Amino acid sequence: MNWEQLLSLKRFGDTHKRLRKEQDELRLGFEVDYDRIIFSSAFRSLQDKTQVIPLSKTDFVHTRLTHSLEVSVVGRSLGRIAGKKILEKHPHLKETYGYRFNDFGAIVAAAALAHDIGNPPFGHSGEKAIGEYFKNGNGKHFEKQVSKKEFQDIIDFEGNANGFKLLTESREGVDGGLRLSYATLGAFMKYPKESLPKKPTKHIADKKFGFFQSEKVGFQQVAEELGLIQTRSGNDISFSRHPLTFLVEAADDICYTIIDFEDGINLGLISEDYALEYLIKLVKDSINTSKYNSLKHKEDRLSYLRALAINTLIQDAIDVFIKYEDDILNGTFDVSLMDKSKYEAQISDIISLSVDKIYKSQEVIEKEIAGYKIISDILDVYITALIRKKEGNISNYDQLILQTLPEFYQTIDCSVYQILLNSCCYVASLSDSAAVHIHNKIMGKQL
Repeated sequence: MNWEQLLSLKRFGDTHKRLRKEQDELRLGFEVDYDRIIFSSAFRSLQDKTQVIPLSKTDFVHTRLTHSLEVSVVGRSLGRIAGKKILEKHPHLKETYGYRFNDFGAIVAAAALAHDIGNPPFGHSGEKAIGEYFKNGNGKHFEKQVSKKEFQDIIDFEGNANGFKLLTESREGVDGGLRLSYATLGAFMKYPKESLPKKPTKHIADKKFGFFQSEKVGFQQVAEELGLIQTRSGNDISFSRHPLTFLVEAADDICYTIIDFEDGINLGLISEDYALEYLIKLVKDSINTSKYNSLKHKEDRLSYLRALAINTLIQDAIDVFIKYEDDILNGTFDVSLMDKSKYEAQISDIISLSVDKIYKSQEVIEKEIAGYKIISDILDVYITALIRKKEGNISNYDQLILQTLPEFYQTIDCSVYQILLNSCCYVASLSDSAAVHIHNKIMGKQL
């Protein structure tokens, strides 16, 4: 892979290329990507979607929106620092093509901003709840009506694939979705493969899948435009990651490792003593002990440790990225940047504690159980109504139900797979509170 092609400013849906030297420096194409994402309705819904604690009643716990904003900030720093080093190593990118280090920061920031845009309500349990409805619930009987890959799309419903769909899906009068640059779309695609074969290798890019069958053609267009290395062909396609995807992933890893930990401390699920014990191992080379001891409030002490920890991991991720740049460009680098971190043991300790004390806490488990029921019931009601309408035996109740569904999702002039996938994507678009509200209405609990 080569950086000239990987940094494509061409927009999804465009028929012509865009050159960096012709860009308006006051409003660069990569910065426009960021603006389009942040003004989208899908991004706004993240303000009421779970990051760690579903339906939290406290103000300081992170939502998907605050998490995404923080990941984009860390991603921008990672991109800018990496961009500066890449331009020093490949000066022709600046001299011949006009790229600047800020371009790398803008691409990574935009992709990081969108990294959770396709996630359903109730956190990762929301993805599992959608899949469970088709794997073991009332949706299982659709298995014989769709192809194996189409059914795999929905029983392993993937927020990353839904995100790519949201960013690129055309609607009447709107070709190419948000019409983002190919570079940003490439950096967004953590898992450039389809749902089958499932985990064919231990390569990080094969861990999950990144597009539904409905977006397969669009995905191939992006991959080919960027010159991503094709790793499988024929019926089962996959490609190597865009190099900047590793920075987007690192930004996410850094934020959820440190900030979820901080949320757990603020919620009282983890004692502050653990913060000092675990975080100090990350920041022991940079902490100003006298400054730390002068901070009288827990929130201030945590903020100081968090800032130092994030900065430490940013510098470390950059070191790994630059060290392995050739392998990354060749598609042979097969783990995340943080897996190669010199702080890998400390990161693992923090994540293990977070899993035990936060992700498995009674509050999280109880609300995830409720999320399973809510998502299953909503899917069942809407899918039943849509399929009955398609088959011509719709009931009065079904007609009433469909009047509550946004017009875009009401279409039945398509395959059964598309109806099922659209229904899943509608549920995924809901915020936590909206899902609860709709469930109360369809269950007759709210008038």
